[in-house]
Amino acid sequence: MSTPQDDEPDQRPHLLLVEDDRLISATLSAGLREHGYQVSTSRSAEEALPLIADSTFDLAILDEQLPGMSGLEFAALLNEQLSLPVIFLTAFGDPGRVRSAVERGALGYLVKPIDVEQLLPTLRTALARSEDLRRLHRNGQNLQRALDERREISIAVGILMERLRIERQPAFEMLRKTARTQRRKIEDVARDLLQAPAENLAKMR
Repeated sequence: MSTPQDDEPDQRPHLLLVEDDRLISATLSAGLREHGYQVSTSRSAEEALPLIADSTFDLAILDEQLPGMSGLEFAALLNEQLSLPVIFLTAFGDPGRVRSAVERGALGYLVKPIDVEQLLPTLRTALARSEDLRRLHRNGQNLQRALDERREISIAVGILMERLRIERQPAFEMLRKTARTQRRKIEDVARDLLQAPAENLAKMR
């Protein structure tokens, strides 16, 4: 029998580790789990595709040199489709590779050999940075939504002014009164008026 705690979603950060070296994958995944992270592993980008389709991840740790689709190519896909931040594990540390990694959304770039204790500081910093980026994205979406709603209300008020030959304040009050009467948000009433002015104007009179 499940308890309320059993039904609660796991709040631990969920990491996707894509590494084709079995020993490195096993060592890092075990160490990360010991430090409180959820870890899903795969040996290639192609093998990881069903994982990202079925689960939500907070960050991906990718070997740069993967069989098939490279780590850089997979990172570009994750960044474009999921805005998922990435840490790269690589045997190379030249500036050109680092620049390519950053262009594909990398928040960390570590040169092998590496153990969990070396990975953790970069991982924690990357997760914190990722949350900052998500917050900025959400705030940007909220701001854009607010601007869109204000624009729709302003246009709807303009329609009322033009159709009814009234001033701006009476037009706005008419829109607000309709929203209250219908128990709807004023932006929803405005949106209806924009989509079908004649039909919805008749309902407001």
